[in-house]
Amino acid sequence: MRVGVIGCGRMGKLHARVYSQMSRVTVAGVYDASADAAAAVAEQYKLPAAQSLDALLDVVDAVTIAVPTQYHLEIAKKCLSHKIACLIEKPLAKDTAEAQQIVDLARQYGAVVQVGHIERFNPAVRAMTRLNIQPRFMEVTRISPMTFRSIDVGVVLDMMIHDIDIVLRMANSPVTQIDAVGVSVIGQVEDIANARLTFASGCVANLTASRLAMKTDRKLRIFSHDAYVSLDYQKKYGIIARRSGNVDAIRATVAKIRAGEVEDLTQLNYSDIVNVEELKIDDVEPLRAEQEAFIDAVISGHSTVTAEEGLAAVEVAERIVKAIGGATL
Repeated sequence: MRVGVIGCGRMGKLHARVYSQMSRVTVAGVYDASADAAAAVAEQYKLPAAQSLDALLDVVDAVTIAVPTQYHLEIAKKCLSHKIACLIEKPLAKDTAEAQQIVDLARQYGAVVQVGHIERFNPAVRAMTRLNIQPRFMEVTRISPMTFRSIDVGVVLDMMIHDIDIVLRMANSPVTQIDAVGVSVIGQVEDIANARLTFASGCVANLTASRLAMKTDRKLRIFSHDAYVSLDYQKKYGIIARRSGNVDAIRATVAKIRAGEVEDLTQLNYSDIVNVEELKIDDVEPLRAEQEAFIDAVISGHSTVTAEEGLAAVEVAERIVKAIGGATL
């Protein structure tokens, strides 16, 4: 399969590297509005640099679109009209209206669109999704120091969008209410935000994102009727404590305390009472897993992260931003 990369910035460079290592594809070219940027990536990975976007579209079956978000619709329109499959970096578009246009174009031309919500392919997330957990409450923290990238976009679309996609998929229910607060520190858009999403199913998700923290912390905690799951995105690690097998042990300990059989509560080791299992996690690079899934989608016609799911994440992100601004949802 002939693939290309449009946009040779940080993410485009990463996509080019991974494509160059995949046996199922041939990189037909990389393109950037800056010829120097394209040439640098092409030289580093021994790939051809396209002289123009049109020239690239003449020789590819599928592309990664890794240009700034404001240009996603413009580039996607050109690619989809050629019936070229597109892996579009997150977010799908800068707003709901443009995201909807991309969804409509994909349907019109019958072309595959996959959205680059790479956290879906985090080994810890993949391990969790195999558990078929039905969450009642989710708590997500995504904080990091300022990277000075994408500072023209608020932290909701820049960082929280990852977690919006995950919780929407896990809840699998319409969002009925959004409460949110945010603070702008260095510009006109929010740099710190917290959102509480309530779903029709009764599930609740609490999301916090900050790009002004002193450390990096990316964690997801899920509470369900049957289990508690905790993931560390950064460490690609997760644990699960199941209700079965633990409830009886905890109740037995409570009974001993009430009967006076346990005199010193400080001697109780909670980890000895509760059985906690580590999730079985593979070691596949998330970007490699994402791009392999994209190639599978081009072949099968069924995307892992659909344009509709990308649209849903953008729509909720917009609602959160409006809630931060005090607008009526």
